[in-house]
Amino acid sequence: MLTIAEAAQLLRAPIATLRYWRHLGTGPTSFRLGRRVLYRRDDLRTWIDARQDADRAGRP
Repeated sequence: MLTIAEAAQLLRAPIATLRYWRHLGTGPTSFRLGRRVLYRRDDLRTWIDARQDADRAGRP
């Protein structure tokens, strides 16, 4: 499991962006454990792959 800071580093995105995506419900799957927001590494990879596939599908 990764903290939001670790997930942001892996995605090379600001922590604020991950918080915004979480608010919108468009980012990688996350969950709360106590007060901490955590991400499973597999969920991040799945989300990245889905974004990549969507990007490829949108290109002519």
